[in-house]
Amino acid sequence: MGDSSPRVAVVVSAMQGVTNALFALLDRAVSGDEKWQDDLDALQEQYSAVSEELISDPERRAALLEAQAGECRNVADILHSAVLIQSAGPRMEALVSGCGELWSARLLAALISERGAADGRKAGWLDARDVLRVEPGELGVVVDWETSGRHLKRLLENDDTPVRVVTGYIARDGRGLQITLGRNGSDFSASIFSALLGAESLTIWTDVEGVMSADPARVPEAHVIRELSYNEAMELAYFGARVIHPQTMGPVISKKIPVWIRSSFRPELRGSLISADGDRNEPVKGITMIENVTMLSLEGSGMIGVPGTADRLFNALSKAQVSVLLITQASSEHSITFAVPAAHADRAESVTRDAFAQEMGLGQVSRVTRDNGVNVLALVGDGMVGIPGVAGRFFGVLGRAGVNVIAIAQGSSERNISAVVTGASATRALRAAHGGFYLSHTTLSLGVIGVGTVGAELLDQMARATDRLRENFNLDFRVRAIANSSRMHLAPRSLDLDDWRSVLENEGEAMDLERFSEHVNPDHLPHAAIVDCTASESISDGYADFFRTGIHVVTPNKRAQSAPQETYERLHELRRANGVHLLYETNVGAGLPVIETLRDLIATGDEVLSVEGIFSGTLAYLFNALDADSDFSKVVRQARDAGYTEPDPREDLSGMDVARKLLILARELNLRMDLADVQVESLAPEELSEATVEEFLDGLGRYDGDMRRRLEQAGEKGRVLRYVGRLDSEGRASVRLESLPEDHLFARLDLTSNMFLFRTARYSDSPLVVQGPGAGPEVTAGGIFADLLRLARMLGAPR
Repeated sequence: MGDSSPRVAVVVSAMQGVTNALFALLDRAVSGDEKWQDDLDALQEQYSAVSEELISDPERRAALLEAQAGECRNVADILHSAVLIQSAGPRMEALVSGCGELWSARLLAALISERGAADGRKAGWLDARDVLRVEPGELGVVVDWETSGRHLKRLLENDDTPVRVVTGYIARDGRGLQITLGRNGSDFSASIFSALLGAESLTIWTDVEGVMSADPARVPEAHVIRELSYNEAMELAYFGARVIHPQTMGPVISKKIPVWIRSSFRPELRGSLISADGDRNEPVKGITMIENVTMLSLEGSGMIGVPGTADRLFNALSKAQVSVLLITQASSEHSITFAVPAAHADRAESVTRDAFAQEMGLGQVSRVTRDNGVNVLALVGDGMVGIPGVAGRFFGVLGRAGVNVIAIAQGSSERNISAVVTGASATRALRAAHGGFYLSHTTLSLGVIGVGTVGAELLDQMARATDRLRENFNLDFRVRAIANSSRMHLAPRSLDLDDWRSVLENEGEAMDLERFSEHVNPDHLPHAAIVDCTASESISDGYADFFRTGIHVVTPNKRAQSAPQETYERLHELRRANGVHLLYETNVGAGLPVIETLRDLIATGDEVLSVEGIFSGTLAYLFNALDADSDFSKVVRQARDAGYTEPDPREDLSGMDVARKLLILARELNLRMDLADVQVESLAPEELSEATVEEFLDGLGRYDGDMRRRLEQAGEKGRVLRYVGRLDSEGRASVRLESLPEDHLFARLDLTSNMFLFRTARYSDSPLVVQGPGAGPEVTAGGIFADLLRLARMLGAPR
């Protein structure tokens, strides 16, 4: 508002709470409560205190308080009358409730003039009652544009005041009597004056940052819509967006005046621009909801083919002043369904029954049904016009979120698609729809359980790659929860992966798997997955609950895939029934594509005859390092100290880890087997099974002689020892230490490499070989990360 600024009109409303307080005064007076005088005095004291704080010039301040005191005396006279007649009509309400805008306009004009006095800047206030002439109408007040324009021109003739502060909300009718423009009337006043003045733009300053894509109280991911058209703004306003009233749009639309919605509290923000064209780059601009709705249906075979049924129904509702929010009718004409505000439901049902009482008596109309407590969810956007698949996507995301759609409606403009849902599912529906259109198709809410060696490496790899994946592939991975065996941290939005260790240590709480999974699977994000980096059976036992709630699972944990056959089958039936994925490539070969290779062979029609290989990087290391000059027990201890074995080496030496891997591959071949069906040679002496780890390592030396003899016997024949897993198409499976020729593929492996040989009908002469590191945190974490990317592709991400 400096010297270089164009002339500005500022339309003001009453100070916060004042209009409500004035209406409360009327209510008290009508009820005979004499305390209205105390409340009126309190309003005067409040205004005096604000004036004292803002206006330093005593004369200017005295003029403000004198004007307010005169209006308060008038209000008191009106309230005395209301006490006597125990009633307050529309005229009284208009006179009393409109005082707040008068007080605000004078105060702001005085403040601008006082603070701009140094550079000659001043402001004057304008009483909108001297300009605006309106009349009540069925759709709201109707502006007399010609008369209002003439009054404004006269008042502003030869006026060069840089700033005019205008009272909102109040006007006069054709007889000169005071009238109000209704709730949110000040915005309407601003729109009217913008049209009368031919303004370059209208800025509505409010308590939010702009028009939001959804209600931020319900949808944490809601964001400010940068640009939208007049039509989009009116649709959003009609369906519950509280930023702007549909009536406000009329005057600016006729003059094509752009409207800005900006925050009074954060004026540095851009806000939202509403204009004739908007921005059609996004098909959906906003998702909003009308709450507290009742849906009624008129049904009957006698309605089929009978003209005028809808006209009778809605004419009767109109005469009863029932507002109809949504209408849908089956093409068979067997029923008409409509939604009304819950406050009108009783009246709407009664009117409908009365209008069709004769037909109901004759059985031509069978019934009038009613569903209380429903909400209307609306998808709004000019960009939906002519774009196929928007409705399918809308109802698809609602279906995946478990939201039952009771009724649907779409206007011929294709600018709006509405769905009626139950009140109980309203928030879930709103969040799911918003996530389906405003987030990436592959926004994944992630929880990572087990942040030891492998889990920690996974989080570090993701920290390095997350930004690149989002920028290059539109993949939005949000780690919202992490946990170890005793503690967890639940992030409100997304965890800072550069600092996850200290967050878990300093801000963590006791581990609760149920709360963990609920947090990972919020309504407002389209997909959720839990990454299980443990070897825990208690965690894998929770997969069924994850699947029931729509959570995908990615895991190197072999427990679920090697569970008893019946348990395994039930788990996968549950997974399929709930449309979720379980990815476990790292169960067998860490980062090697073993399971994927086997699946590709089967899917392309090849016949898999056998799978064999070195399934354990730990055992590969042991028998590569073991020679005639070393003891087996010392090699085991060295491997443990170097981190090549589990903390308790018996987990590797027992052969059960290899047996589980073999069983998992057998089930990929549709072989019904259990662990007991796999012949396993354990290298851990049974006598040491109950010993501590150190006792085991010390006691293992007593068996070095047995291993030395086997090594020598193999060497005498030009062979080496390797721990091999074998499986054939008949279900014969074994895991054992074998003596193999020195030129065998398994004999020439690197120190910790794994090797898998697939013999098939196609690869009968020369087997298909998959070889590489089969252990280690980096490659295992990389394999888990690859599974997450595979899951993202399953959910629609680009390759």
